[in-house]
Amino acid sequence: MSLPFLTIYLAQHTKMDPVLAGLTVGLGPLAGTICGFVGGNLSDQFGRRTVMVAAMFLWAGVYIGFAVAEQMFFFMLLNLLNGVCRSFFEPTSQALMADITPPERRIRVFGFRYLAINVGAVIGPLIGAVTGILAGKTAFLITGTVYFVYAWLLLLMLNRYRHDLASRVTQADRERVGMRAAFQVVRNDAALRFFLAGAILANIGYAQIDTTLPLYLKQNVMNGELLFSMLLAINAGLVVILQMILTRWTEKRPILQSLLIGTILFAAGMGCFAVGQHWGWFVIGMVILTVGEILIFPTNSLFIDRLAPNHLRGTYFGANGFQGLGWFMGPSLGGWLIHQLGGHWGFAVIGLVVICAMYFYWMGMRVYQSRSCEFLQEKSAVSSLVTEEKLHI
Repeated sequence: MSLPFLTIYLAQHTKMDPVLAGLTVGLGPLAGTICGFVGGNLSDQFGRRTVMVAAMFLWAGVYIGFAVAEQMFFFMLLNLLNGVCRSFFEPTSQALMADITPPERRIRVFGFRYLAINVGAVIGPLIGAVTGILAGKTAFLITGTVYFVYAWLLLLMLNRYRHDLASRVTQADRERVGMRAAFQVVRNDAALRFFLAGAILANIGYAQIDTTLPLYLKQNVMNGELLFSMLLAINAGLVVILQMILTRWTEKRPILQSLLIGTILFAAGMGCFAVGQHWGWFVIGMVILTVGEILIFPTNSLFIDRLAPNHLRGTYFGANGFQGLGWFMGPSLGGWLIHQLGGHWGFAVIGLVVICAMYFYWMGMRVYQSRSCEFLQEKSAVSSLVTEEKLHI
């Protein structure tokens, strides 16, 4: 309801130029990049409940802070905290879902999670179009209040089912690994590094939706603010309609196939934004991009879950936050490209950047599959030795 309009809000209520406004918005993902690993590891060590509830209460305060802030410095600080809260809450919540769900059903659960987010996003932009642009600070106050209520509901729910949730976590999952040791494991995981490189490039493209795109529409398209609100509603609405259909399709397909097709559709959506200034091109581009989004984001979570050891699940989901570098670089890069090259070439270059993600996704899956084959061979060898021992005895 409010954050997608933060760029426009900064342009109207401060003296920031488009590049600086994009940098301010990008500080949130930057903080998430740095802190996601920390939050995920803390949830592995001290429990999901503590990290999730604390992050949500602080998050409520951040949005109320947006409503009262006046100076550029405070907007930057608040958006940094916004990124910290997101980076603590989201990987921890995903790890909790994986903790209590059988492996074969996790892609569906991640799909439900993404669907739930977008149900709210269908309504949010329509409210934000009024409160975020016309009334200004009201949107942030409403958002902060909603987050505060949600934090209390979350606390009550987790307390009520505390013993049931604990019973579904195995002893191996409870093994604590310190920050330094966890960092060594993650740093040495080549498959994760390739995957994150691809996700960073894809997110550079997706970051344009909340930053460069609204500014470009406002400055170059008649009733651009209304069009932007409509595009967000289309995006969220299609996710609501198509999510479970495409999730069931994805369940039957290899992870890499979903990632590659989604990336191509991402780039094609950017290509439509680059073609012209008519409303129709932006609508078509958003439809194509949304289908790619549905294929990529839940599949991202599934791939991270496949990579992660049980006792480091939160840490791996937190490390996945390093893809936030794309959200940090995307707004500034997009703003600079649009300023230097114009919308046509600017969005076209972003589309080419997104296409490059395909190589890194492919390499990440190749390393993961190679590692899995080695593990199975070692397991088979150990099993054979045990059998020989028994026969000898």
